[in-house]
Amino acid sequence: MDNLNDVLAFASVLAVFVLAVVQLLKSNIRMAKKLIPFMGLATGLLIGLAAYPFTDLALTLRLWAGGLAGLSATGLFELAFSNRSGTTKE
Repeated sequence: MDNLNDVLAFASVLAVFVLAVVQLLKSNIRMAKKLIPFMGLATGLLIGLAAYPFTDLALTLRLWAGGLAGLSATGLFELAFSNRSGTTKE
């Protein structure tokens, strides 16, 4: 249970950095919008991997935290700032 708390706490810290990097990449790289969550996941994993000097979590736990941070940061931004008008069926 302690590992889960550590992963969630670390993911909360990483989400801010992941969000900033994803927004930077989105503004500088032309890509399909459907690829943004994958870019967020990959960015989160890379930042989680690179964060080894800042935590004593194992590699797998850092990767889990990075993945969660990437998906949550991307989803939160898309939910807050995307135009969500219309319905799911055409």
